[in-house]
Amino acid sequence: MSPPPLTDRTALIRNRRRARRDALFLHDECVFEVQERLSAVNRRFTNPAIITPFPEIWADVLPGARLLPDDDVLDLAPEAHDLVIHAMALHWANDPVGQLVQCRRALRPDGLLLAFALGGQTLHELRSALAQAEALVTGGLSPRVLPMAEIRDLGGLLQRAGLNLPVADAFTRQASYRDLPHLVSDLRGMGEVSALNDRPRRFAPKALFAMAAMEYGTHFGLPDGRIPATFEMICLTGWAPHDSQQKPLRPGSAVARLEDALKAATKHGS
Repeated sequence: MSPPPLTDRTALIRNRRRARRDALFLHDECVFEVQERLSAVNRRFTNPAIITPFPEIWADVLPGARLLPDDDVLDLAPEAHDLVIHAMALHWANDPVGQLVQCRRALRPDGLLLAFALGGQTLHELRSALAQAEALVTGGLSPRVLPMAEIRDLGGLLQRAGLNLPVADAFTRQASYRDLPHLVSDLRGMGEVSALNDRPRRFAPKALFAMAAMEYGTHFGLPDGRIPATFEMICLTGWAPHDSQQKPLRPGSAVARLEDALKAATKHGS
């Protein structure tokens, strides 16, 4: 029997419907990163597809791009696109490998995939404060914040999905908030509050959030009295296989041995 899904898709869609445009700054950051990265690729893409929960943000970014939601089964035809962008939704996927496999199948040979997701360092301050508070107030822990993958784990998904020349890189953005309710309000505005399938269904006791606010300020508070929130954004880049692509060297085919190179470096550095 298959395990239960991580994400409650009904709750996720409901959360996204309540999102506010002024709170979607991480999606704006994703747009900027896509534009920067595509400007460095010496190629003109003519049939892009963008997978996004907020199509209005991408409407004018790539003229003619096909916009589609991040459903479990993506509405993508085989080899229909030379560029697929998976924009800030992979961290909610019940099957992230399956999402990348579907993207790879939708790419023409030598087509490019750019996938953006929140990474494991996201909201580490909030996770810590909630965990400490819940241990003190209730003596236990509940799944209140989405567990997000580390960059190494996400990078490995590219090869599992059959993509060539895989690259994973990450960058962080930090925002500051007046207090914990202000942060929670902004997360609600992003559509990023919990949609975990196993999330607690009862209202949390008021004492929990009062204690979490105290823990947050004590351990992470800024000199001006505000609190920080870290967002780690991970970008996955991979190419659909093609004969023209660079191939890794066969084992044993290197011209120089690593041992000799290290010796030469030591000699020149002495």
